[in-house]
Amino acid sequence: SPRMARAALALARVAEGAAGLGLGRARLVLLPPGDAAQPDPHGWREAVAAAAGALQAGGLVAVPTDTVYGVACLAQDSAAVRSIYSLKGRNGTKPLAICLGDVERLYRYCHVNVPDELLRDLLPGPVTLVLQRSEELNKDLNPFTSLVGVRIPNHPFMRDLARACSGPLALTSANISSQGSTLTVLEFQDLWPQLSLIIDGGPIGDIQSPECRLGSTVVDLSVSGKFSIIRPGCALTPTVEILKKKYGLVPESS
Repeated sequence: SPRMARAALALARVAEGAAGLGLGRARLVLLPPGDAAQPDPHGWREAVAAAAGALQAGGLVAVPTDTVYGVACLAQDSAAVRSIYSLKGRNGTKPLAICLGDVERLYRYCHVNVPDELLRDLLPGPVTLVLQRSEELNKDLNPFTSLVGVRIPNHPFMRDLARACSGPLALTSANISSQGSTLTVLEFQDLWPQLSLIIDGGPIGDIQSPECRLGSTVVDLSVSGKFSIIRPGCALTPTVEILKKKYGLVPESS
């Protein structure tokens, strides 16, 4: 496809430069359309296995999500977490989210003080829920806070990948801190030399629409009975409606 050809050509150029810099060489994997249940499960399963293998080897992998492109590593691997902080050009004070495949797994890494049904009304979806972290989570991940943001993207590849890994993934947007979020793999070419693998799931959403670049809505649920919006993101109105109307949570006064 033209998309594959363009991305492969750009990747070859980056790889050439990277080889000269001793930065290694990211591999590009084109995600077939559909999901594991669709007619081409083979290419799909291969992409999941390639990404899981790169993560288990300590690598950083670029991934499509339901909002923007992200970069993932194993959250319990401290060396990989340090790599992702340095890729973003940020120190450990700006937190990374964790990404899981299913709501049930959230209880292992977080202390939950809201009904399970509330979690399932918002997840999977374009929302990051901020909760108290449990002892189980790697101390080197966001060492300056007792909270952690949890993402279960409504994207079949991300859920399959999270299920294929033993612990949670650490997930951040595929861009340098303070720069715009990215909706195609070519938009974050400057990061490619530091990645082990790039999963190209094609353009996410409408590339022309600024709303599509907002990322997930980040909501703090760590205080019982209350919520506070940390980032409005792309799903603010439906999220607030569920929290207020269905569960009677009140906004924390700022």
